[in-house]
Amino acid sequence: MDTKEIAIKLSKKGLRVTPQRIAILSAIIKLDNHPTAENILEYINKEHPNISLGTVYKVLDSFIEANLLNKVKTESGKMRYDPLLTNHHHLYCGKTHRIVDYEDEKLDGLLLEYFNKKRIRNFKIQDIKLQITGTFKN
Repeated sequence: MDTKEIAIKLSKKGLRVTPQRIAILSAIIKLDNHPTAENILEYINKEHPNISLGTVYKVLDSFIEANLLNKVKTESGKMRYDPLLTNHHHLYCGKTHRIVDYEDEKLDGLLLEYFNKKRIRNFKIQDIKLQITGTFKN
């Protein structure tokens, strides 16, 4: 996704198009690894040395509020950011902390069916997301 497409995406979500927002969203898309705020800052600092970690967090919060990103909390408690908004799950490697998107419509159907049968009192399920922890083979 180029700068112009990112600017259009920001505008459609009602966000002001700023160099900081373009740099941060571009980094998340290019990194393609569910980066932390620190990963994003490290990536953009080469071309934007004046952007602070506080700015990165502030922009990330605005992206989440505008439904441009999702937060992903890892086993280690680190907050990571995911630009994929479609329904999916995550495979989390406890050894390397790598996160890979996992899509499986059959699993989604099984989970919904299971919880619909359980009928949890006073609770309406809106979404089910799994984080499957393990290790990737080299």
